[in-house]
Formats: sequence, C-alpha cells, structure tokens
Amino acid sequence: MNYDATVNEILESIGGLENIRNAEHCATRLRLILKDNDKVNSDRAKEIKQISGYFYQSGQHQFIIGTGKVSHVYESLKRALGGELDNSDFKQDAFADMTVSQKVVRTLADILIPLIPALVTTGLLMGLRGMMLHSGVEFSPETLALFSMLTDTAFAFLPVLIAYSAAKKFGGNAIIAIVVGLMMVAPQLPNAWVVANGGSDPMMVNLLGINFPLVGYQGTVLPAIFAGWFVSYLERNLRRFIPASMDLVFTPFLTITIAVFVILFGFGPILQSIEHGCTSLVRMALDLPLGIGYILYGAAQQMIVITGLHHALGVIEIGLLNETGVNPLQPLGTASMAGQFGAAIAVATLLKDKLKKGNAYSASMSTLFGITEPLLFGVNLQYGKVFLFGMVGGAVGGLVTYVLGISATGMGITFIPGILLYSQSLTAVIGYLTVIASAFTTAFILTRIYNPVKNA
Repeated sequence: MNYDATVNEILESIGGLENIRNAEHCATRLRLILKDNDKVNSDRAKEIKQISGYFYQSGQHQFIIGTGKVSHVYESLKRALGGELDNSDFKQDAFADMTVSQKVVRTLADILIPLIPALVTTGLLMGLRGMMLHSGVEFSPETLALFSMLTDTAFAFLPVLIAYSAAKKFGGNAIIAIVVGLMMVAPQLPNAWVVANGGSDPMMVNLLGINFPLVGYQGTVLPAIFAGWFVSYLERNLRRFIPASMDLVFTPFLTITIAVFVILFGFGPILQSIEHGCTSLVRMALDLPLGIGYILYGAAQQMIVITGLHHALGVIEIGLLNETGVNPLQPLGTASMAGQFGAAIAVATLLKDKLKKGNAYSASMSTLFGITEPLLFGVNLQYGKVFLFGMVGGAVGGLVTYVLGISATGMGITFIPGILLYSQSLTAVIGYLTVIASAFTTAFILTRIYNPVKNA
C-alpha cells in the first residue's frame, strides 16, 4: 500500500488538509473530525481503492484501512500536517458534533466501558466455578464462600464503581463519589437482592409525614450514574458560594449529605424503577413464544450497531446479570455478528478483483474479536441485500440460542473471546460454537447463492 497516495486521496475527499480539526486511529480505522462536514465528498471517499470503506458516525469521518496499515496511514497524515497533530482533545471535538441521543449513548459508554474488565473477570470466575461444580468437584462451605466473594463482590458494589467512573467523566471528586456509592449499598439498608427474593422487607422511613420504602442499590446502574453526576454538579456549584478557607470541610460535607438525601428520597427510587422496568421489558421480549424475541434480536442487533446505540445495551446486560445471573444478549449479539461475518466472507470469496477481495477480508477479520463496524460499512452495506442475508443468519443463530438455552455468565466480550464466558461446561462451549456456526453458514450460503458481486 502506498500510504502517502492513500492520504492524498483521503484529503481530496474531505476538502483538504485545512479542513481537518483533529484525527486519531483505532485498530482498523482512521478517524477524522472536520471543521466543515459539507466539504466532504462521500462518494469519492467510498471509491478510494486502497481502503475498505468509509462512513460517518458519532461526529467522526471513519476510513476503514485495516490492522497493521492504519497506523502507517496515520503517520503519513501527520507528516502531511507538518507533524502538528494533537489528538488529546479528540473525544471532546467528536462529542461537540454529536446529536443529543449520540451524546447520551457516548456518555454511557465512557462511564461503563472502563468497568468491563472487572465484569468480564467476574463472568470468567462464575464460569470457572460452574465448570468445577459440573466436573464433580466438592467444595467446603468456606471455599464456596470464598468463591462467592470472587464472583459477587463486583456486582454487590457496582454502584460504587459506576459512581466513581461517572464522577471522573463529569469532572467531580471521585473519592466523594465512592463514599456516596458505598452509602447506596450500606449494610444498614435492606439488601436489594434479598428484598426482591422476598427474604426481607424495605425499610420504611417517615419523612414529613410520608413513608418512604428504602432498599439498597446493589447491582443498579442508572442511580449510580446519577450519583456520580450529581456529586460533580453539587461540588462544582457549592464552591461558588463557600469561601476558600472553608472549602475543605463544608464542600464535601454538604455534597455528600445533599447527594445521599436526594438519591435515597428522590431520584434513586425513580431511576431504580426505570432500570428494572427496562430489564423486565427485555426479559418479556425474550420470553415470547417460539423464540420470537431471540430471533428478532439476533437479526437486528447489528442494525443497532450501525446507529451507534449499542453502547447503551450495557445497562440492560448488567441488569440481566444482576437479576438473573446470566446474560442471553451476549450469545444473541454474537449470533448477529456471525451472520454478518458469514455474509461478508461470502462476498470476499466471490470478488474477482484482488484488491477488493483483500480489502473485504481485512475489513471482516476484526469481527472475530467483536468489532464489526469495518465489516458493516466496508463490505455488507455496499452490496445490496448482503446485510439482509447477514440478518437472516443472525435470526437463525438467535433461534439456535433459544433452542439450546445458551446464556453467558458475563459481558463485555463476544465472538471468539466470548468463548471464555462459557467455560462452565463443554456443553455450553459447544452450544455457543453451534450458534456461531449456524448464523455464519446460513448467511454465507444465502450470499453465495444470490451472488451480489457478479459484475465486481
């Protein structure tokens, strides 16, 4: 690949060097934020032969270049700009160009994504415990208690982690947010899981003649996000009125006191109910007869990815894990990916042009590790009904998920890495691989039969 020539073609399609506000790259894509989006010639961008595709999403113009190549193209772009490219404010620049809904989803992603390693680890430990029990290993009560510590702590104290992450996102004092998060799961409050299972009653507190039922916020997401934001908001605004000489004592005192009061007696129960309602709706959809909910989600999940709204699904996945202990959306999401992957690989095998064939394979490979945007925008959406064939494959994978009763023990990883979330038994691993194979094969065969690239 001639990296300098590729950069020149990219610059011609976006209105030149002077139109670049900021730039960065990920594993497969060059991402540009422009000063004037009206100067972009999207048709010309999509016709650049040395890249796999172009699309605009979340305020960013994204050129799919491929692993191992994109970093060289980025360095070439830096040279073209005279070496002056500071992408430290890239997220802020991209955020400014987003719609309101995109900003909400991006904010949720920025808060929840840092938590994924902890939640993935918890899921793997749950799978390990399940595998050992399935293999006939006998645990003493003390050993089971230790395993419960490993698998349950992250969810029991999830509001603490989320409040901390949210406070960092909104520029607040993370330590104060941690304290508020700890108060939300304090042992003095009835445990939310115990109350939900009927083992305890909410604590009734009389305030101004009104009885408020209080429970803990174990495993909840939205109240903790609100806590992180509200702590940041309070702290920032209180400092406008509190003298600097009194700031060290009075600002944290008032911030914690007011925040906990508002959460326990105001927005906390409301947000908790909204979150439980959303999770219940998803569970109702998945409980539809004949696996209809599974089929629809398996077909449509990658449509959600195209809009960029998939980051918000993390709230639902956490809710499902919190309430049921398993996550059926993980295999369904993987089924949807596998369907699109099968369709894209079929396209690659049909292409005669070596450059196009190579670009199609390159754009598809990141799907194996859960990144599908290069495949979607670089291949499937460019060839008519190919995306629809991928959806059919995802639907078949969804049906297989329903029939086999496949669910993950965690979240955050999909496709090949997602196998680790099924380590509780060989049967679970085989079932997960069967979901992938069924979705891939269906989409691959349909695409090959239709042959959308006869003239390519």
